[in-house]
Amino acid sequence: MSERDAVVLLSGGLDSSTVLAIAQVKGYRVHALSFDYGQRHRVELDAARAIAVRADVRHVIVDIGLRAFGGSALTGALDVPKGRSVEEMGTGVPDTYVPARNTIFLSFAVAFAEVIPADDIFLGVNALDYSGYPDCRPEYIRAYEQMANLATRRGVEGHELRIHAPLIHLSKAEIIRCGVELGVDYSQTRSCYDPSQTGAACGSCDSCLLRIRGFTENDLIDPAPYVA
Repeated sequence: MSERDAVVLLSGGLDSSTVLAIAQVKGYRVHALSFDYGQRHRVELDAARAIAVRADVRHVIVDIGLRAFGGSALTGALDVPKGRSVEEMGTGVPDTYVPARNTIFLSFAVAFAEVIPADDIFLGVNALDYSGYPDCRPEYIRAYEQMANLATRRGVEGHELRIHAPLIHLSKAEIIRCGVELGVDYSQTRSCYDPSQTGAACGSCDSCLLRIRGFTENDLIDPAPYVA
């Protein structure tokens, strides 16, 4: 299969790193896109750089400074929720939700895709383990794809833009199983919302708990560093 170009949103976390591997195995020439948006867990950007180098893909990091708005435990003074059950995670929108984050990220991805040019965008949203984020739902992805095709020159000229969310209906355990089969080095990935100053994961935020559970369900030990 001849290579096609695709933009992959790469946070440096487990999900987006798996999506990058999926895009590559499907034959896409990947252009990875990351964001420095003022997140407290900026260690994920170092992970994204390492992952992009290992995958030998073009990597662009854009500074968009969402900390100027705040409104999230990731970009403001709110505390990161810790020690919650999966049932609690599925109730309401958590304080780690960053207002309009995926809408903003996808807008940059669409612009990047027009310039490359590319007709495919991949992102690692997931709605199965917990669905608290409104911009991780399948109906959101479908609606955004429709809007993007109406709002871009390539779209109105007949180049259909496709937004792929291959993990959206997978559990964390299934995502990890897929990534292991594709050779993803999860020791390079960072998912914690509240890491230590050295970059070690806290082990008790929602992201850490779901990640640890996913590895445990595969009888694997998470290779990422955690605080003692």
